[in-house]
Amino acid sequence: MIKQMLPRVLFLLIVSGMLIDFPAQGFLHRVDKKIYNGSGQEVLLKGIGLGGWLVQEGYMLQTSSFANAQWQIRQKIEQLIGTTNTENFYQAYRNNYVRKADIDSLKKWGFNSIRLPMHYNLFAENSNPPVFLNLGFEIIDSLLSWCEANQIYLILDMHAAPGGQSDEPISDYNPAYPSLWQSEQNKSLLVKIWRKLAERYKDKEWIGGYDLINEPKWNLPPNNQPLRDLYIRLTDTIRAVDNNHILFIEGNWFATDFSGLTPPWDENMAYSFHKYWNGNTQSSIQYLVDLRNSSNRPLWLGETGENSNKWFVDCVELMKTNNIGWAWWPHKKIESIAGPLSAYKLPGYQTLLNYWNGSGGQPSVAFAVNALMAQADQLLIENCVYQKDVVDALIRQPNNTNTIPYSSNVVPGVVFATEYDLGQILYAYNDIDFENSGDDGVWNSGWKFRNDGVDIEPCSDFSSNGFNVGWTNTGEWLQYTIKVQQSGTYDININLSAPATGGKIILSLDGQFVTPVLDVPATGGWQNWQYLTASNIYLSAGTHKFQTRFFFGGYNFSYLDFVLVATDVDDEKNNLFSFTLDQNYPNPFNPNTVISYSVPERSNVKLKVFDVLGNEIATLINESKDPGKHFVEFDGKDLSSGVYYYKIQIGNYSDIKKMILMK
Repeated sequence: MIKQMLPRVLFLLIVSGMLIDFPAQGFLHRVDKKIYNGSGQEVLLKGIGLGGWLVQEGYMLQTSSFANAQWQIRQKIEQLIGTTNTENFYQAYRNNYVRKADIDSLKKWGFNSIRLPMHYNLFAENSNPPVFLNLGFEIIDSLLSWCEANQIYLILDMHAAPGGQSDEPISDYNPAYPSLWQSEQNKSLLVKIWRKLAERYKDKEWIGGYDLINEPKWNLPPNNQPLRDLYIRLTDTIRAVDNNHILFIEGNWFATDFSGLTPPWDENMAYSFHKYWNGNTQSSIQYLVDLRNSSNRPLWLGETGENSNKWFVDCVELMKTNNIGWAWWPHKKIESIAGPLSAYKLPGYQTLLNYWNGSGGQPSVAFAVNALMAQADQLLIENCVYQKDVVDALIRQPNNTNTIPYSSNVVPGVVFATEYDLGQILYAYNDIDFENSGDDGVWNSGWKFRNDGVDIEPCSDFSSNGFNVGWTNTGEWLQYTIKVQQSGTYDININLSAPATGGKIILSLDGQFVTPVLDVPATGGWQNWQYLTASNIYLSAGTHKFQTRFFFGGYNFSYLDFVLVATDVDDEKNNLFSFTLDQNYPNPFNPNTVISYSVPERSNVKLKVFDVLGNEIATLINESKDPGKHFVEFDGKDLSSGVYYYKIQIGNYSDIKKMILMK
């Protein structure tokens, strides 16, 4: 008897003056406002939602123009290929969408939890009395075994409740039938399904908890009383058989409105909110932090995503600051840059989409079956594109401004425009439109290759990697980690296209400009490509940070071709230079201009900017410089229009020139 009691005694902990009895096994559980595991260690969930697997949504399958809810999607398929073929397709779809290889990868990438969106119809037929099915339980059993092997928590989420808990496609709501809130039979079935789930998984420690109802959205009476009543009913039913697992409670109106859901009614529950398309400020979540403080219950960001990498980084940082775990949405879609995995869209599947949206003829049954099954094969993880920039933004980049190479970028050789470094905005790249924070909803114009907000589109140039950076704007830039194999003088061929003149580009190495401002020529069109060559650029062997700055935008950029032209360059290569200070370019300027100067030998250089009264405005340089030609950019965005002076001091040499800021 004493031996049996010992493990439970070991999990007794005094927290805030209260005696908290930890579960004997390794279950996630609540202690005050935090989540702990069975060993008494605090757990911050970093998860992924398996959206689109068991509950389809039109935007994930590119069917939104004619079918958003799963019942509509399935209806379109059945009308085309029949019931038996449709069931075969759905079986293949489910088998391919998530396999052990997916879970293994999520663990390797750094996630510690998974949220499983479930459809009630995989567990029971909505009949009176209900008929329970094995399929949904078998799917969870397999998924749980993969999670257990990887020590990843699996949180069960009722994403599509009987009748639909909202009037949105995400709940598979069909307005021809009563919703969850309009039918006692629907509510009763939901309760019975959760009872079955709790009975089956009550002793499974890698079940991280039960997310009882996803995103309720209904015009309920004041204080959401029907929602609270149903939650308590579900809680009582689950607790009759399972006291081990956390219950996650979502608010009304897409898990944002928690009125009426306090005070809490269970010791082992947490509040789960969702966050989309708003700013990552403390004020955006303060009402939720207040809910946590007043209820003494943890918070969990159960669903978020569908934004840019910059927004992802800021959101994860905000959650970490506030000690809130999260689950990103979703892990896989057809042709999407905003998640970890993207499946190719095959031409045959596009033919079906064309037919369904009214722009193409009806294909044969045989063609449609083959097209659907082939598209299902594209969902296998080995056939998907791994969007490593998204995972890097979620796992490595938060609270980390270091940049790392996207690819090897060996010089001499070609460096593709789209393969700039992985890292945060203003450290690896800069782009004008970089997130959806609720203003205009735009963060990308190309929607290809990467999710940073840098505008990338397909490229017709055969020598490219299939993509180019487009929609370039003044002030945007990209940084590349390059590995120079051979010291020497290089010509750098910049592959550009532009329908008109006016664009300008400048190149820098390790923070120092190595070219003047280069004029981009008109090439005759957005996909008519032409080299702009920066000649005789000295590069030393080793690893460097190389930057392309779009001084003035208005052109497309495909790649840089580094061509070694001379290796017989000694340490005196720059002795032909003399002390010079050049006129800034452009002049007049608004708000950026480049100042160039030359030094014949290693010297300490001071370069300062003054107003017309002689007041120092800025120190641009105060450090030792190697011999050669140098460039520095001056940003006058915070200054008023007018005349300014810049002065250089190199030993006994000095010079001063005038420049004009014209806004």
